[in-house]
Amino acid sequence: MGIIFNEQEKQFHIFNKALSYVIGICQDGDIGQLYFGKPIHTEQKLQDYQSFGIRPLCCNEKDDEKYTKELALLEYPAFGDGDFGSSAYEVLQENGSRVTKFTYQFHRIYKGKAPIPGLPATYTNEDDEAESLEIVCRDLISGLEVTLCYTVWENYSAICRHTKLKNTGDKKLKIEQALSCNVDFPDTSFTWLQFEGAWGRERSPKERDISSGITAIESLRGHSSANYNPFVIIKRKNADDFQGEAFGFNLVYSGNYIAKAQADTFGKLRFNMGINPKWFQWPLEPGEEFHTPEVIITYTSNGLNDLSQNIHRLMNNNLVRSAYKNKPRPILLNNWEATEMDFDEEKILKIARKGKEAGVELFVLDDGWFGKRNDDFAGLGDWYVNTDKLPDGISGLSKKINDLGLKFGLWIEPEMVNEDSDMYRQHPDWVLAAPYRPRTLGRHQMVLDYSKPEVVDNIYNQLHEVISNASIDYIKWDMNRSITECYSQDVDKNQQGMVYHKYIMGVYSLYERLRKAFPHILFESCASGGARFDAGMLYYAPQAWCSDDTDGHERVKIQYGTSYGYPVSMVGSHVSASPNLQTHRTMTIDDRANVAYYGTFGYELDLNEISAEEFDRVKEQIKFMKEYRELFQYGNYYRLQSPFENNISAWMVVSDDKQTAIVTTHKTENIPNWGIERIKLQGLNPDIVYTINDKDDIYGDYLMNAGISLMNKERNWYESDGDYTTHMYILKGKVTK
Repeated sequence: MGIIFNEQEKQFHIFNKALSYVIGICQDGDIGQLYFGKPIHTEQKLQDYQSFGIRPLCCNEKDDEKYTKELALLEYPAFGDGDFGSSAYEVLQENGSRVTKFTYQFHRIYKGKAPIPGLPATYTNEDDEAESLEIVCRDLISGLEVTLCYTVWENYSAICRHTKLKNTGDKKLKIEQALSCNVDFPDTSFTWLQFEGAWGRERSPKERDISSGITAIESLRGHSSANYNPFVIIKRKNADDFQGEAFGFNLVYSGNYIAKAQADTFGKLRFNMGINPKWFQWPLEPGEEFHTPEVIITYTSNGLNDLSQNIHRLMNNNLVRSAYKNKPRPILLNNWEATEMDFDEEKILKIARKGKEAGVELFVLDDGWFGKRNDDFAGLGDWYVNTDKLPDGISGLSKKINDLGLKFGLWIEPEMVNEDSDMYRQHPDWVLAAPYRPRTLGRHQMVLDYSKPEVVDNIYNQLHEVISNASIDYIKWDMNRSITECYSQDVDKNQQGMVYHKYIMGVYSLYERLRKAFPHILFESCASGGARFDAGMLYYAPQAWCSDDTDGHERVKIQYGTSYGYPVSMVGSHVSASPNLQTHRTMTIDDRANVAYYGTFGYELDLNEISAEEFDRVKEQIKFMKEYRELFQYGNYYRLQSPFENNISAWMVVSDDKQTAIVTTHKTENIPNWGIERIKLQGLNPDIVYTINDKDDIYGDYLMNAGISLMNKERNWYESDGDYTTHMYILKGKVTK
């Protein structure tokens, strides 16, 4: 791992054992991209990569120069200077011009990684884990200074990028676009892979051919959204889970964003990603600076499973900050699907007692405990206890839960307010609302204006009072609507373009304050399930409620898609009642659990309402999860067969020492007289003999090359089992002579 600057060739080589990323100072002082891919020799000279010859209709700074930015591969392209592709930044100057031209000034290479002020980002535990580069460029006319920031990791095939813009001049500037990264590829032979959906069907992988023009996804909802996740893969057309070259781009940000690929007619592909420039403006007074969010750029030449595992390790080790970092997550019982808001203390304690009997470790009280909250129409914003339901308050209930031998958790939704609330009656100017316009509601609630520090302070003080006077080990932080009428009341018109970004910065600041005040608490992010499942949130909350859709069959697809860009340890997954609340589908309690194991694991139902036989199965499930949860949550995860393409889907986790593995298959539809089906496994030791469910002795190389048969020796489970059924195979390595 390292960063080398070749003074003579004016090029930087960023490298580790898995990749090389080479950039250079172009002849006009701009920063050009020379190579990104498999490792190459650090001595290789690459400046001829940017030589084109004179082309008609291409614009050059001097007529006799054979260099044009329209054909160049650039690191951070500007607007209006001869590059006609998508710009990475645009800055409005006082004279009305948006034309800038930055040139290289100096650079700095150092061990470790600097934090990004006010924003989530990856970090180093030790300085020798990573090396960083900052390239400082300046537009000498406007005084705009642009710093391109890079970090390369020792143990991950990844480079992290962000950008800093600073006004070093004496006149005001206004940023109208500032993306986090730009990568120019010298060809367009790629496929775009995005992760899309909506509430209840989040993060389904969808491939799109990249052709001439623009391929893009974005969010303008005020959050990263359930519709398009801020994670994109650009892969070679032949790449799949098991082979081929791919580049992953994971934005560490939770607000409005854009990810865009532009294939031009010269055969160049430009990818850039960052804060969505629509409805974004950021004034820069002299001396002020602006930092963009970070993008985690990952690379593989060995298929998408390798890319995903690389992301999983990086996030678990160098993004998560929590007392639960790299530790097994407690098995919980949540009361929401059991009671919704219709509960009292005795009803809650009855559910908790049954959970303790089953072996649950944490009980979580969901929505309905505060203010005058008996339905969706009232109470949000009033974070004091509803003593009609809980006469001894949260402090009393948490003590009674603790006395049962359980930890206690609490649901909050601190970014929202109901019209029927003390907070709104006292501070109607604290909501986002356009003057003289109707106010759009979502779930009968409005969005608090977190761009105002006084709003964040008020919520922090209310929550601090509740948490500090009770025994709380877990908080589920929900967010149940998108932002509309994004206007900050009583704020200057010239600052309205800052509101979306300042809002999410306010959310981050509240998370940071609560995390520091209560470092023992396990935070779980939730946004109507998966509408804010992004790396920015996961920096503060090491796990996220993956989806409000708890149906086991749907969760196969949701969790499978999520695994491309996020670790299993971050996936909130529970066993819920059957028939399912969202889909009304019926699955056995074992089939539901077999899917939910691949996540944090817990139960979303009243265990008093299930049969004695099912309750015995729950006790066995919890015992099993406690034995294998570190493997489920932190083992090497492999996608084997996709539920989006196959009737039988499969996935597995393998321990680091390759001695233990668990394989799960899921059948969507029971098809009579079906043929022979085998699943080839991954990640095993080819020289170890494995038992499967304490039977058989099979070498790892056979299991990976020939596969595991889905035919049961006694019966064909395709025909004897019904739809939506799962099977689990536990592999254990044997010592052989």
